[in-house]
Amino acid sequence: MRHVNSRCPAALRLLPLFLALLAGCGQPPSQPLSSPAPASAAKAPAQAPAPVPKSGVEMVLLPASEFTMGDDDGEEDEQPAHRVQVSAFWMDVSEVTQASFQALMGRNPAKFTGPDRPVERISWHAAIQYCNMRSQRDGLTPCYDLKTLACHFDADGYRLPTEAEWEHACRAGTTTRWSFGDDPGQLKDHAWYKPNAAKKTHPVKSKRPNPWGLYDLYGNVAEWCQDFYADSYGDGNPVQDPRGPVAGEDRVLRGGSWAVDEDRCRSSARDFEAPGLADVCFGYEAYGFRCVRRANPPAGARNGDSAGDARPPAAASTRTGAPRPGAP
Repeated sequence: MRHVNSRCPAALRLLPLFLALLAGCGQPPSQPLSSPAPASAAKAPAQAPAPVPKSGVEMVLLPASEFTMGDDDGEEDEQPAHRVQVSAFWMDVSEVTQASFQALMGRNPAKFTGPDRPVERISWHAAIQYCNMRSQRDGLTPCYDLKTLACHFDADGYRLPTEAEWEHACRAGTTTRWSFGDDPGQLKDHAWYKPNAAKKTHPVKSKRPNPWGLYDLYGNVAEWCQDFYADSYGDGNPVQDPRGPVAGEDRVLRGGSWAVDEDRCRSSARDFEAPGLADVCFGYEAYGFRCVRRANPPAGARNGDSAGDARPPAAASTRTGAPRPGAP
């Protein structure tokens, strides 16, 4: 499904394609799973001590898990529903704010200005530049080669979430249309979307979080993902840490925005856009992002170890000793 109708001429939409074809993201094709593990819903994220980085952005450690990605009753590009395993990773609690973006990049492209509002009018290219700058600020190894656009997933810096990571984080162990259930009447408590947003963004974390303490995964701004877009999930075989097609024209957007209705804000709903469109054409004011980084197990730890396992039983906040915001 397309998030918006592009107002950009077709020729300009092809400008990012040459570099995009070079990307490949430095990864092998996804491999089938050998022994699926049952998924589990984590309803109450645990607290775990972790330093707050220099960039000051709060993150949550999300558990490794197997879940069903997609929806056989959804749009064609959400099909087939299939089993996916994802490794543990850290994710920003909220969308990147204008204050955070301006502090690192020295500019604020947003139309709806406010330090606590999500930055928008952001292309995919601008988002990965921010990821690298934030990695450098925090003393981490950047994930992106900005010349080839390749993503080095083994680096310990920040990057955009894969589409599978994003949906795993959004669902938070649930199987319903939204993480709070199937009742669209509750969406207004969790999201800024067309019926309640008044045609603009709003400060992050002003709606209820999902069960893992993540805010604004529905609405406010649509969030760029790492993956190239494909119009289906292929054969539907189970996969481990999928990273999408190795090449393509468009990149995935997830979560809906202030400009769309409830159906576009479902956990499985997909959108896409050319990665450089916000720079080349019109700077659409509904595109933003959040960052992730890989979870590093301690030296010598193995999957299944009770101590130091990179797969926590529930999400854990980087705010040491503080209750998770929005916790009951």
